[in-house]
Amino acid sequence: MNKKVNFINLGVKDYKASWDQQEAIFKDVVAIKLKKSRENLSIDTPNYLLFVEHPHVFTLGKSGEISNLLTPKATLEKQGVSFYKINRGGDITYHGPGQVVGYPILDLDNFFTDIHKYLRFLEETVILTLTEYGITATRSDGETGVWLDVGTPFARKICAMGVRASRWVTMHGFAFNVNTDLGYFDHIIPCGIKGKGVTSLQAELGREVPIVEVQRKLLTHFKNLFEVEFI
Repeated sequence: MNKKVNFINLGVKDYKASWDQQEAIFKDVVAIKLKKSRENLSIDTPNYLLFVEHPHVFTLGKSGEISNLLTPKATLEKQGVSFYKINRGGDITYHGPGQVVGYPILDLDNFFTDIHKYLRFLEETVILTLTEYGITATRSDGETGVWLDVGTPFARKICAMGVRASRWVTMHGFAFNVNTDLGYFDHIIPCGIKGKGVTSLQAELGREVPIVEVQRKLLTHFKNLFEVEFI
């Protein structure tokens, strides 16, 4: 099993260009895996973790409802906001500046073949990061992602998640609101969940937080949970 992970920080990058890059890496990993199986080769399949910030964009998962987009696409385009229907799980979400978006492209045969455990580990990476800022976060039954004040009228999501997996190779991932402009969530019903809010690390702390600092903490917890070596 190969537990080395290629970490790539894409900086600020257009959503479609990042998606294309993800797809290319994903297809390469699957192709290596198939070749390994077909020819009985003793080669490792590679793993990747991409970090990125996107310009303003809404993405709708394959099982999502377009009715959860509350503002017409044409209106959004005039405001410089993109929209894409994509091949991950989950409903609609927002990506934009001040957000840490993580795309793990892992061959889970190198770790564990359990998608639910994988999602819980991604959530735990964010939960442990928030703990370092004195924020108690948790999960909400049946609602993937990381939440605050679950079970109260003030329940709010701070990190959304949606993944795709084929042959135990993953793509897409999580979007952690750090210094995110939460006003953009007014254009959607986030993740298709009515009556619950969204928040950010900045909103909870009352101050802006350096993105690089948050990324470092996320990497540490990801490394410890998945027991990886970044290269």
